[in-house]
Amino acid sequence: MTKHLITEKEERSILSAAERGRFKSVKNLKKHAGFYSAVAKRTLEKKKVITIRLSELDLLKLKARAVAEGVPYQTLISASVHKFVQ
Repeated sequence: MTKHLITEKEERSILSAAERGRFKSVKNLKKHAGFYSAVAKRTLEKKKVITIRLSELDLLKLKARAVAEGVPYQTLISASVHKFVQ
């Protein structure tokens, strides 16, 4: 996992697409931005609490990695699971 949870490959792909003009402006940006902001907020709110058993050593390593990444360890775990299932 990279420091900012976005791979360099993904960043290069986005930059390349932008440079080739693959992104287009939308009319009524405020309306669209508001809609997608609301969708993102609802998506983030839909969380489920789970219980998982990990070895103590794995948990310590996860917590150390989270400190190095500058994020809470549960956020790191959630992001890792999300990346895995995508």
